[in-house]
Amino acid sequence: MNPVQKKTQTFAIFLAALLFAAAAQGQSDSKDRGWVGTWAASQQTPEPRNKLDDMRELTLRQVFHLSVGGSTLRVHLSNVFGTQPLRFTAVHIAKPVSISSAQIDPASDRALKFSGSPDVIVPAGAEYISDPIEYPVSALSSLDITFYIEDAPTGETGHPGSRATSYYVHRNLVDAPDLPDAKRIEHWYQISGIDVLGPKNAGAIVALGDSITDGHGATTNGNDRWTDVLAERLQAMPKLRNLSVLNHGIGGNHLLIDGLGPNALSRFDRDVLVQPGVRYAIVFEGVNDLGGLTREGEVSPEAHAALVHRIIGAYEQMIARAHTRGIRIFGATITPFVGSEYYHPPPSTDADRQKINDWIRAPGHFDAVIDFDKVIRDPQHPNVMLPEYDLGDHLHPSVKGYRAMGEAGPLSLFAH
Repeated sequence: MNPVQKKTQTFAIFLAALLFAAAAQGQSDSKDRGWVGTWAASQQTPEPRNKLDDMRELTLRQVFHLSVGGSTLRVHLSNVFGTQPLRFTAVHIAKPVSISSAQIDPASDRALKFSGSPDVIVPAGAEYISDPIEYPVSALSSLDITFYIEDAPTGETGHPGSRATSYYVHRNLVDAPDLPDAKRIEHWYQISGIDVLGPKNAGAIVALGDSITDGHGATTNGNDRWTDVLAERLQAMPKLRNLSVLNHGIGGNHLLIDGLGPNALSRFDRDVLVQPGVRYAIVFEGVNDLGGLTREGEVSPEAHAALVHRIIGAYEQMIARAHTRGIRIFGATITPFVGSEYYHPPPSTDADRQKINDWIRAPGHFDAVIDFDKVIRDPQHPNVMLPEYDLGDHLHPSVKGYRAMGEAGPLSLFAH
């Protein structure tokens, strides 16, 4: 073998070794990383007052507050409540100039792709996840998603309780730096989740609840729900910064019957079990079931007992499903609502609440308890909220109350 052949052979061996090492490193990185949801919202059919009446030739720009950061992300489009396929002509992501305006940083604008294409048709009843895109985002930052659709969905899918302003125009401005003539609406539509590629120890905490989790009374564009406060606490702890918080609250939601959105037991699989990277679930549901029983007047003791039995049964179902997937599931006690202008519960209803809270607190049921009732109630009058934590309707907490809830419970719950 002449010197040239030897050099060629040596280089070939070196190159092969380099490629092998790179492949091995890539496999190692893949094994050490996984998708985790950084933002999500439960989907439902918007009721008439929350619908976007005309979604033809629509550019819609929406702002989402992330919980954990990452260098690569993907977006979930939703047509879960659509009855026909829905075509998205284009979907872009960008960094907002302000969370309270439609302006984006044009240098940050990127088009998403779906199986390599800029457009995608999402079947009726389905979600569609975008291709991964390298796009660094920071924890507790915001992301704009703008899409353009030519034909309106047959059956809107959305989340009315956004507590965030969305912007829309009826022409294709999907990559425009601003939408100065846009109309505004405080709802989200057709976007169900945002994921980031996180380290092996990353995980998601899913909060399943009603309007108190959804954030009724929270500040528009303020991101001050109790789940936002929890996300802030996690980011302040270096060992827990890879845990996200996904808010799956729906205003007016019930455990047992459909109300504003599907009942919690029916949506548990979609909103909890299949969320990317889910490791923990917090169940904070039941006040609407309790209040609804006697809203029109008192009922028999047998009806009270039957409802308590069914609510506990729903919790047991959720615990069994979560444990089957290896998810730790925590129960949150139901907060007081005597004096509510909507439910005006009699003493028998508060007695039902106490029985359910006793069951939640008892060992051997949930994996742990977050005692929101204890945090929110007036110690001198435990069937009502502390005035400083009361929004004013004696049912929903104030922003100060949400902060107290978000600061409740030791973070050690999420260290397992």
